Amino acid sequence: MSKNSLNRRDFLSSAAVVGATGALGAGTLLTSCAVGTKEQGITPLRPRDQWNLTTESLPDRAIPGKELKVGLVGCGGQGTGDLMNLLSVADDIKVVALGDTFMDRIDGCRNRLKERFNQEVPDEMCFVGFDAYKDVIDTDIDMVMLVTPPGFRPAQFKAAVDAGKHVFMEKPLGVDPVGISAIRLAARQADSQGLCVINGTQRHHKRSYMEGYRMVQEGMIGDIVSGNIYWNQTKLWHREKEPAWTDMEWMVRDWVNWCWLSGDHITEQHIHNIDVFHWFSHLMPVSCVGFGARHRRPTGDQFDMFSIDYEYENGVHLHSMCRQIDGTATNVSERIQGTKGVWTSNGVITDLKGNEIWKYDSEKETAEYQVINEFALQFVNWVTRIRNNDPINQAEETAISSLAAIMGRISAYTGEKVTFESVQAMDMDIVLKDLSLRNMDMRQFEIPVPGRGPA
Repeated sequence: MSKNSLNRRDFLSSAAVVGATGALGAGTLLTSCAVGTKEQGITPLRPRDQWNLTTESLPDRAIPGKELKVGLVGCGGQGTGDLMNLLSVADDIKVVALGDTFMDRIDGCRNRLKERFNQEVPDEMCFVGFDAYKDVIDTDIDMVMLVTPPGFRPAQFKAAVDAGKHVFMEKPLGVDPVGISAIRLAARQADSQGLCVINGTQRHHKRSYMEGYRMVQEGMIGDIVSGNIYWNQTKLWHREKEPAWTDMEWMVRDWVNWCWLSGDHITEQHIHNIDVFHWFSHLMPVSCVGFGARHRRPTGDQFDMFSIDYEYENGVHLHSMCRQIDGTATNVSERIQGTKGVWTSNGVITDLKGNEIWKYDSEKETAEYQVINEFALQFVNWVTRIRNNDPINQAEETAISSLAAIMGRISAYTGEKVTFESVQAMDMDIVLKDLSLRNMDMRQFEIPVPGRGPA
């Protein structure tokens, strides 16, 4: 059974379908609008053994098995939520260690862990500081969850792989080309060690997306010719600096607004949409030209809107749009245009005249399953893979999606056309090296101005 690991040129073109992990097989949730045959004018885009599905089916719970010990690095809202989702769909998971830069984050996670699952992590297994991940990884755990700001992800992933731990890590996988290169090196090492690596690109574990992917690969929309992706929403959260905080503490607590920590929201958030296009199209990015601006963001050094024209292989273009501004139109979706029809992320395929020819049966899903939440279903797959000794590795493909988002950011920041080949070769490393909780000259964090040179 092939691993879901890919090199750059083979990205999403040679991944094998993995085996089923539950009682229900492929296609159990399809509507009566089944895919036709070649004689009916529908030709699959690629053979089934070249599809890229993380699993053939997603039952409500992970398979039972021996107790697994888990550690969490990053105990904020996302990390704590991920841990709760893991424990909600998998039995015999023991939380052994917690790590975070700040003790109040750990305390909050411990309280929820006790209230919801009656698990307690002793004081001596709670680690504080920027190096807390090392202490967590050094404990007797089988699996580790990496949910800190993504600027820290490459070093933490390498440490986890070096220690032979199975890894769940949130997206994106880095904020700059140097970090992504480190992720890809560690991903190859994880392959050689037979580890199970799942990333927080949860749409890969959303049943409606999985069925839509099947329909597209079967040829229902024909050859893919273009795409449109959106993550337009109201303003995200921010933290005003408190008097007792140093500059470093403020930035880390306000991390989604600082490029060296989050990669800007095109990377931190919009990667989900970019990743969907990569997944469905099996195409590699070639270049991009984009623009962005900062209108109302109250803290940090980032933009609050981007519009990027990506060119992919075969001359295919993808329009990418993301925005975080109050009082503006919202839209979080993907649309993929084919020569015969259109797939949209609301679970519908239409022909070129707009007639609906397939629709995901969400009512049937609700009737057959208790767990619909893809944020939980990703952990069903992770734990099942570990217990079945069935390796999976999403790190390489998510690294490519992360790098494409970074490429778009660089183009918008500079106003220049950026090629994927050039961004892979860049020595750009924007993560601060002195991670002490110190004050510093904050003038170094300038808001980019297109046309003024390097980002």
